[in-house]
Amino acid sequence: MNPRTQAVHRTWALERRRPGLKKSQEQYIVDENGRKTAVVLPVKEYQELLEDLHDLAVIAERRDEPTTSFEELKKRLKEDGLL
Repeated sequence: MNPRTQAVHRTWALERRRPGLKKSQEQYIVDENGRKTAVVLPVKEYQELLEDLHDLAVIAERRDEPTTSFEELKKRLKEDGLL
């Protein structure tokens, strides 16, 4: 599979995994051999990626914390007057 076909296939696979994912507006900077060396993204998209990365880091940090059942969460929210 050539690089162009691989890129299209990766994009298609990503869109299948995450329905509703908006089409990205990235642009590539290439070297004299046509190899991609950098990506240019709209600032908003870059900020969204940073937020996603932060969220994933928080999830990883809290992986070993005890969980709370949905019923227990509802009970606590009711006790606190938030539900």
